[in-house]
Amino acid sequence: MASATGIPEQHPASINGADEHEPLLGRPGDVSQKENQALVTNLFTGTATIAQAGIWILAALVWNAIFTHDLTFFSAHPLLNSSGILLTTQAILLLQPTHTPSQKRRGALTHYSILVLANACFTAALIIIEINKAPHPELRFKSVHAIMGLVTYIFIFLQALVGVAQYFFPAQIFGSVDNGKKIYKYHRVSGYVVLLLELATVAAATQTYYNKTVLHIQLWAVLVAAVLVVGGVGARIKKQKMRIFG
Repeated sequence: MASATGIPEQHPASINGADEHEPLLGRPGDVSQKENQALVTNLFTGTATIAQAGIWILAALVWNAIFTHDLTFFSAHPLLNSSGILLTTQAILLLQPTHTPSQKRRGALTHYSILVLANACFTAALIIIEINKAPHPELRFKSVHAIMGLVTYIFIFLQALVGVAQYFFPAQIFGSVDNGKKIYKYHRVSGYVVLLLELATVAAATQTYYNKTVLHIQLWAVLVAAVLVVGGVGARIKKQKMRIFG
């Protein structure tokens, strides 16, 4: 808000850059959904365009590598996982700028709906790799990617369970709605951790025998895409939503 002189007024909380609604990078308006804006615009506000560039590059790297080779039963595993990460990124970007009660509710429900699809992709990908490895159990967990993949799947499903419990069943699971709301900040932080794990698992996949001999996806390309995603998403994080302690 500007004064009569045209100079923006300073609120006490914003002195010395301490505005709690300010993102980690950029200006407060970069990650705040305006009242008259459609929810979908949140996918492109502020540094979301950087994250979008990164996640679509990552998806294109995987999809191009898969579809330029003969398709097999296993081909669905990387396709579904990359689709799950793509959808997860959209779900995060969509919810980040919401701040009014109506925006938060609409954003949370849409966030949930997109993540249902994402988690369906991850579940199918897990089933496929288990079926693929079933005839040769001795080959399980022989790579960093395999170990990271299992850890990431566990975190994804735990994240989903807590998210559903705190939003839809707070009184039944946590004792009250207020207790459920207290979990929100932990859920947000863990959500970003899960995204990092997903990206790291894709990077680790470039070092597997299958990728090195068949797909040939370059590690540097995956890392560049991942940095764009992390930079774009991370810059929109609001400071007050990252306070776990206090």
